Amino acid sequence: MAPPADALVHALKYQGWSALAREMGLDMARALRSAPGPPPDLVTPVPTTEARLARRGYNQAALLAKAVAEEVGRPVRDTLLRTRDGATQVALPPSLRRANVEGAFAASPLNDRVIQGRHVILVDDVLTTGATAAQAAGVLRAGGAARVTVLTYARALPGPGLPHG
Repeated sequence: MAPPADALVHALKYQGWSALAREMGLDMARALRSAPGPPPDLVTPVPTTEARLARRGYNQAALLAKAVAEEVGRPVRDTLLRTRDGATQVALPPSLRRANVEGAFAASPLNDRVIQGRHVILVDDVLTTGATAAQAAGVLRAGGAARVTVLTYARALPGPGLPHG
């Protein structure tokens, strides 16, 4: 991630600046509206672990999803559950990230009725290797979503001087 996105994501995720999610979500909604393809039916966040939720006091993806949903006039629904804690993706090299999130998500009990045949926007703060997004999107597709679009605030690009998560 390049400045200022890196600082914004870090402040939201690790420094308790939850109010940043509103402006970040508005930026994400603008990007979504300008993207080609059908409009979304609903917005869903990538769930976090119970430990991270307790530590932060919020799920940053849920705050971003709420802002995006409000801006595009679609409902936000928690359609995914985090089934297990894994190591933080930031600490792992790309080669281990997919294994770390394998089986980490499941459909929430009402998932089938909510997403069946729908275009779901899956929201997270950062896309690094895509392992988390791929696992979560796979659960949504298996649950009946017709289309899943991943929407993140930032994309972490590997390279000298850039963080990898």
